[in-house]
Amino acid sequence: MKKMNNSLKEISETILNSRQVLIASHINPDGDNLGSSLALYLTLKKLSKNANVLWVDSIPSDYLFLPEIENIKRKEDLNIEDNYTLITLDSANLDRLGINKELAVNASKLINIDHHISNTKYGDLYYVDSESSSTGEIIFELIKELNVDLDSEISNCLYTAISSDTGSFMYSNTTSKTHKIVSKLYENGLNTDEININLYQSNSYKKTILQSKVLMELELYHENKLAVGIVDGDILKSTDTSMEDTEGIVEKIRDIKGIEVAVLIKENYENFKISTRSKRYVNVSKLCEKFNGGGHIRAAGCTLDKENTLEQIKTNFIKEIGKDI
Repeated sequence: MKKMNNSLKEISETILNSRQVLIASHINPDGDNLGSSLALYLTLKKLSKNANVLWVDSIPSDYLFLPEIENIKRKEDLNIEDNYTLITLDSANLDRLGINKELAVNASKLINIDHHISNTKYGDLYYVDSESSSTGEIIFELIKELNVDLDSEISNCLYTAISSDTGSFMYSNTTSKTHKIVSKLYENGLNTDEININLYQSNSYKKTILQSKVLMELELYHENKLAVGIVDGDILKSTDTSMEDTEGIVEKIRDIKGIEVAVLIKENYENFKISTRSKRYVNVSKLCEKFNGGGHIRAAGCTLDKENTLEQIKTNFIKEIGKDI
């Protein structure tokens, strides 16, 4: 039986012995995914490695300030050799890689680094630590193993990763280790002013109106402990916004006093994307696993096709959450 984890030393040795390294972003990339990927990419550049971050999906505008973000490449724009190592970051399963899943299947070495408890432990080597607040924390440790000094750009990327996945250090996954790592980042050139403005203080007026409309139309269940918000084409059209602008709404719902579980259902042309958050005691990762999704105890999601109607999806979620709330 395969051991629980490879060591970061084994993983660093595999990376150092690789001729070409590809770092796979996941679908709907977030701050942890992008920050971790770019921090590792900058590290490998310092080691003069042939490395690239793979594009998989549109990059939210909130993260366009990150260093080297313009160098995230589509696979067809790269000269990919026959023997390459592919590193997946923050991806609980291979389906999260989207169009790059085939590259993972055909890689000479596949390395899986993640902090999601729902990770399927795929890959030739894997390091999954669900006690880490973020994949960014793990990449910090991997950079130490690679014996590369931190600089301001790497530190800014790692801070973005960690801050994003801890809700600016408010979520319960924040630990003393988290703060110790951030302290080291400050010692190595971290500048939080521009990061925090981009992440938390740059909502457009249109996005603010979208958030307000969703909050005004919330549906409450289970003695007002569950709140469900809906985003569809009509509300996006009326506010002149896009799905990218829904980032952060589910957290706004959860922050309402008395709400234990927040659910945001986003209807696309092809499917429904559901984001869930909880405040104190409901494990939304287990909830979303019932719908072929997953994530963290307090933050998880899933994607459902349109075999079910919106009303059916709402009914199923309300029923399942009712068992725990």
